[in-house]
Amino acid sequence: MALPSASALPALPKREVAQRRKQPQEVGNKLVRYMSSTDAKVEQMFQILLDPQEKGTEKKQKASQNLVVLAREDAGAEKIFRSNGVQLLQRLLDTGEPDLMLAALRTLVGICSEHQSRTVATLSVLGTRRVVSILGVENQAVSLAACHLLQVMFDALKEGVKKGFRGKEGAIIVDPARELKVLISNLLELLTEVGVSGQGRDNALTLLIKVVPRKSPKDPNNSLTLWVIDQGLKKILEVGGSVQDPPGELTVTANSRMSASILLSKLFDDLRCDAERENFHRLCENYIKSWFEGQGLAGKLRAIQTVSCLLQGPCDAGNRALELNGVMESVIALCASEQEEEQLVAVEALIHAAGKAKRASFITANGVSLLKDLYKRSEKDRIRIRALVGLCKLGSAGGTDFSMKQFAEGSTLKLAKQCRKWLCNDQMDAGTRRWAVEGLAYLTFDADVKEEFVEDEAALKALFQLSKSEERSVLFAVASALVNCTNSYDYEEPDPKMVELAKYAKQHVPEQHPKDKPSFVRARVKKLLAAGVVSAMTCMVKTESPVLTSSCRELLSRVFLALVEEVEDRGTVVAQGGGKALIPLALEGTDVGQTKAAQALAKLTITSNPEMTFPGERIYEVVRPLVSLLHLNCSGLQNFEALMALTNLAGISERLRQKILKEKAVPMIEGYMFEEHEMIRRAATECMCNLAMSKEVQDLFEATGNDRLKLLVLYSGEDDELLRRAAAGGLAMLTSMRPSLCSRIPQVTTHWLEILQALLLSPNQELQHRGAVVVLNMVEASREMASTLMESEVLEILSVLAKGKEGPVARAAAASLGKAVEYGLIKPSQDGE
Repeated sequence: MALPSASALPALPKREVAQRRKQPQEVGNKLVRYMSSTDAKVEQMFQILLDPQEKGTEKKQKASQNLVVLAREDAGAEKIFRSNGVQLLQRLLDTGEPDLMLAALRTLVGICSEHQSRTVATLSVLGTRRVVSILGVENQAVSLAACHLLQVMFDALKEGVKKGFRGKEGAIIVDPARELKVLISNLLELLTEVGVSGQGRDNALTLLIKVVPRKSPKDPNNSLTLWVIDQGLKKILEVGGSVQDPPGELTVTANSRMSASILLSKLFDDLRCDAERENFHRLCENYIKSWFEGQGLAGKLRAIQTVSCLLQGPCDAGNRALELNGVMESVIALCASEQEEEQLVAVEALIHAAGKAKRASFITANGVSLLKDLYKRSEKDRIRIRALVGLCKLGSAGGTDFSMKQFAEGSTLKLAKQCRKWLCNDQMDAGTRRWAVEGLAYLTFDADVKEEFVEDEAALKALFQLSKSEERSVLFAVASALVNCTNSYDYEEPDPKMVELAKYAKQHVPEQHPKDKPSFVRARVKKLLAAGVVSAMTCMVKTESPVLTSSCRELLSRVFLALVEEVEDRGTVVAQGGGKALIPLALEGTDVGQTKAAQALAKLTITSNPEMTFPGERIYEVVRPLVSLLHLNCSGLQNFEALMALTNLAGISERLRQKILKEKAVPMIEGYMFEEHEMIRRAATECMCNLAMSKEVQDLFEATGNDRLKLLVLYSGEDDELLRRAAAGGLAMLTSMRPSLCSRIPQVTTHWLEILQALLLSPNQELQHRGAVVVLNMVEASREMASTLMESEVLEILSVLAKGKEGPVARAAAASLGKAVEYGLIKPSQDGE
């Protein structure tokens, strides 16, 4: 059958033809729009990442980077989440390739960051156990990335517990506390799992340290801590009682036991009452007894190792455990063992046991000969150095008291010399050299040891190098040694009358070493600065490790404060990065540590250019620590230095002034303007003078029903020249910015005219200039005010000043007279002046 010809077919209407042509074009446009959309890009990236043929290519690397960058923005994270992203990321994790796992974990961080409902959904898809298990992998970078992801998840969940958080897409999570406990429970399980890497165990401990204890003692709810103690205390103690790398034990690192000690300490400090503490003690003692009794020698070693862990953390619990029947006797007996591992465990326990003066005296009487024998006869350096530290600790039991010497004259110097020798020995591993630093941390209570130590450049360089190494547990010992060398611990000069009374009553009176006098301390500080102490401390502050505890941060703050005491040393501290390191110390740590760091920041801000010392955005972070020094619980010197530093910052920019106002510093500054101490009063007035450039502060002065303006006017007439200069400067600034204040000056005090005349007649050019500007502002404000001034002796004074030496004073005086002529209040003289 023949097909009909084209001409024989019925013709389509023109409109229908146009529509049919348009359809493929619309499909093509939609395809182009889709391919250029975020959804398509996300799909393409996952296709590349999951394609086995793209393994190791640059294309795959770029796709992983793009995915991470996209997830950092909330809109991008939402797109990935809604595009089945979590399931696809799970496939990336299942590949086991470190690069893909890192990309997946970092993308998940973006998805879960500050978003509780997405966090819960992610945990539901991936499985809490699966996420936590990634911590235990051998690859250190992957383990750290998993640690960061879990930290972000904890933050999102804790925010929900605190606020009844509602997800951004409207999903309401009924009980985020349950998810939180599941996560923590899995972390506790991970601690004692065989096959988990040492790094993973350390990361799990770090997370528990950050997440479990309350952030503030003001928070009444410590239920999470109590739950962790009940569910996981034995597991934490098991890690604390493990020795590094023996066969059949849990895999731990050199930092694991210290991390366990810190976690135990944090949990114990978070307890609120005696009943809770008693429960903690009971659980610890039961665990130690379970190993000590009926488990043979291996059990005793495990029990003693656990006691050492407690002595380094919650020492009250450690001391109680040490008093259990047979424990101390076993420690002394095992010190004489011929097995190196047994000796190591026993000697370390003995060192930690000598922490209290009472027990140190007992060990001095019973254990010194044993430690000396170990030091002299042992062929193993690992044993000798620990025995030496035990002797160092016992030798420093008198602290800085020169009159209390545990050993014969010169013995401590010999011990210190040996410690320095071991410290400088590069052939030893960092873990063994750490003990040499521990010894010096105790021996540097003696001023003779301090003097020899700072003279030994090689020992100082070795100390600073060790502080920058991977051996994190050395940080506290390094900080302690530096505190001792700089004498930055708290010391109060005893009242001479009380000393005489104590001598009469035959009581012991502590004596200061002659080499601990200020001149010796200053010399030691300069030697430490020359050796590069600031750069070493800056590296210590940057350490991301639980070993950098609040106590350790406080010690570093004390040293920094000692280093910036002398004005000429501050430039060196700034040049080596001290200003940058002080900011985190001032924002986190103990109250004492934060105050010391804030005071060091204040000293730097006073004498150095703040814009150079704290470049960029960092300068705004300095404001809060400085404002914290204005509180009444701080000393007068700290108040004064904070006011001086804030004065410098307030003079730099409006943004900084706004930051000071935002921190609610103005009411405190106003309070110090009434202070009896003239230097504090002056500093507060100077600070207010600089803040007066802000509109908000001007509004405060312009508001009715307050005496702010009156105070400035009265201070402008005080005897203290510097106070007058500050007050008159503030008055000149305010009357320039707010002319309405000019008419109020005569109302605040009847002596206003005398005060202005005194300023104009002052021999000080700066005071004259301020007075002349105030008068000019008042004259320009209103004819009535100008008339009052011209009817007084001010006219004659202005005439003399206008004819004086060319300068800002003469110009202001001439401008005032010119305005008076303009008002018709006075006539120009015949010579036109």
